[in-house]
Amino acid sequence: MRENISSGTKWESEVGYSRLVKAGPMIFVSGTTSVDENGNIVVIGDSSEQAKFIIKKIEKSLKEVNATLLNVVRTRIFITNIED
Repeated sequence: MRENISSGTKWESEVGYSRLVKAGPMIFVSGTTSVDENGNIVVIGDSSEQAKFIIKKIEKSLKEVNATLLNVVRTRIFITNIED
């Protein structure tokens, strides 16, 4: 069984993805940025606070499928400044 969880942003319908997809016991989270539900970038210039915002956003989606951050086994990040 497949379950799609949406964050409600305009990009999901425009580009065709879901914030999170649960397929059987596996959970996949799409790329996540520090953009709020209104499309505004959150905490510009502070990569640490952006990361915290992103993790909370992911955690909210995980809760919708009865999972937590403890269930995460791999993460991948992309940054524009290696010093961050």
